[in-house]
Amino acid sequence: LSSSSSSTLPTSIFNSTFVRPAEFYLGGFYNIPHVKYYYVFLCFVYIMTVLGNGFLLSVIYLVKTLHSPKYIIVFNLAFTDLCGSTALIPKLLDTFLLNRRYIVYEACLAHMFFVLLFGGIQSWTLVTMAYDRLIAICFPLRYHSIITTKSVVVILLCCWMFLVGIMATSAGFINRLSFCSSIEIKSFFCDHGPIYQLACNDKSYSYILYTTIALIVVMCIPLILIFSSYVCIAIALSRTISREERLRALETSVLTSYIHPNARIINSSLTFTVPSLLNPIIYSLKTEEVRNAIKKLCRRAKMRKINAK
Repeated sequence: LSSSSSSTLPTSIFNSTFVRPAEFYLGGFYNIPHVKYYYVFLCFVYIMTVLGNGFLLSVIYLVKTLHSPKYIIVFNLAFTDLCGSTALIPKLLDTFLLNRRYIVYEACLAHMFFVLLFGGIQSWTLVTMAYDRLIAICFPLRYHSIITTKSVVVILLCCWMFLVGIMATSAGFINRLSFCSSIEIKSFFCDHGPIYQLACNDKSYSYILYTTIALIVVMCIPLILIFSSYVCIAIALSRTISREERLRALETSVLTSYIHPNARIINSSLTFTVPSLLNPIIYSLKTEEVRNAIKKLCRRAKMRKINAK
């Protein structure tokens, strides 16, 4: 190593193969005017996400009429949204609001694993939800034989195991890289892409894995599958029912060049945080089944108060 590299990494851990920094530096949200207002907004988003998803989880758990395959998927989505926001936003606020931008190497890899894992699970849970909607509309007579509790649990467990394996592998490949110069991650969290780009040895495997994770597994395939399912639903609806009924059937079916680095970081942070806030509203709280379940819980609470008196 050159003297300049050694001065950049004064506390690096050296062994016979790899050079690992003791810490990384998170360089996101640099020199953005009035950025503290954005942190306040993210704090609000996190609080509302916890309340919304926590409330939805409680309703599904307490009301037995919602113990169905469809709401197992919704429960998994709410749980994933809650965990994903908790993995990302508190650490983000601690890092940038309190200016604690250095993060220990091992903690950075763990942070990357959990943020990307819950992001991937969110994508594939939405795919499972689109599949449920497709079967309900296109094959209504076979719905209860295809969409069973067992089949939904198996699908969701496969998604979890597959993505845990991919994210663990990606963290393992990062751990086999050497970081000889810069330790600044140009992102708002320990993102896989900005980390492996700092490496000074062969990073081709990490590049292939990053492309597979970011572009194919988490983004492209889920988006294609969701879009394809809604195309099939639209075709089926156009053949059978009126315009008003089409709108009612699709009311929960929502798809959600160079730019300045700060604009990219803000856009990316919104992409990671806002869907977790909106998902409970879009997919559950505005549906008649959930509204009826909430009313049932309210009536039950009133009866308990009356009996207590």
